[in-house]
Amino acid sequence: MKNLLLAAPLALAFFGPAAHAQTAPAAPYHLLNTINIGGEGGWDYLKVDPAGERLYVSHGTRVEVVDLKTRKLIGTIMDTPGVHGIEVVPGTNRGYITCGRNNTCVVFDVKTLKPIGAPIPTGPKPDALLYDAYSKRIFIFSNDGGKSTVLDAKTGAIVGAAELGGDVEEGVSDGHGTIFVNIENKSEIVAFDAKTLAVRHHYPLAPGEEPTGLAYDAKTNRLFSGCANEKLVVTDSKTGKQIAVLPTAKGTDGTGFDPATRNIITSNGSGTFTVLHEDAPGKYAVVGSVATARGARTMSIDPKTGHVYTVTADYGSTPAPTTENPRPRPSIVPGTFRVLEFGR
Repeated sequence: MKNLLLAAPLALAFFGPAAHAQTAPAAPYHLLNTINIGGEGGWDYLKVDPAGERLYVSHGTRVEVVDLKTRKLIGTIMDTPGVHGIEVVPGTNRGYITCGRNNTCVVFDVKTLKPIGAPIPTGPKPDALLYDAYSKRIFIFSNDGGKSTVLDAKTGAIVGAAELGGDVEEGVSDGHGTIFVNIENKSEIVAFDAKTLAVRHHYPLAPGEEPTGLAYDAKTNRLFSGCANEKLVVTDSKTGKQIAVLPTAKGTDGTGFDPATRNIITSNGSGTFTVLHEDAPGKYAVVGSVATARGARTMSIDPKTGHVYTVTADYGSTPAPTTENPRPRPSIVPGTFRVLEFGR
């Protein structure tokens, strides 16, 4: 996902009426807990494992593991340089981690948090990854060039490569043999076969630009693409028809969908969640904006509780531009890395 550091947002009020799920927009979310992790380094994805009641959080060169019952850090998976995505495969005791600095995927034991075998070579810039229960495969999406590595989820063996023709961001499965991915540099969704890996469709996302986060509603066959130009684009997964374009906020990166409430949420690096509601398959409304924190640009929803998790840290000064680094990022204050837990 994008590694954006943005200016602090203005204070944003919660608004929108409380309501029962699927009848009217649900009440916006509020901060329930702050889980302090500390240490140094940047971040990207975080992932809820509902079966294990854990939260896996990318953190520079390692993955932090949080117990969701106690909200305590219970372990760290080391040696994951440039970690981006984490995925746990149900019933296998295996997890997978993409490492962007050395173009590998680390397989780990869920119980011991130790590596299983040597890192697996991937395509360039491995970023998001997806476990598909239909094909029982792990799809590792390359954010450079479109060659994405596909693994057997039980063994970690490479079974193929999907040629997706662009810089691939997040993906979702329809559960019936089709994988959908955002192509960031072409502003489109590519649909491809989970077993043959053949591309089936290209769905344009304009006026959305640089799509990153992607979520899916299996009930209505709707795809939700969070785009960098402050838009959420809703697409019919069967036809590719564009259903709606809605406003989000500066720094939109992550996107999630909660089928229990019919809420779509984007996490925005400027320091907000945008909460939208699916009133009907063709009708969507912005419920409100929830203040999070500057830099909280990725998210994960717990399907058991509906709680939404995001991650950030405090920022220090920004170095002066140089020829080698004309756009320096602000420094990260050591010891301030934390998870924010939101609920309704």
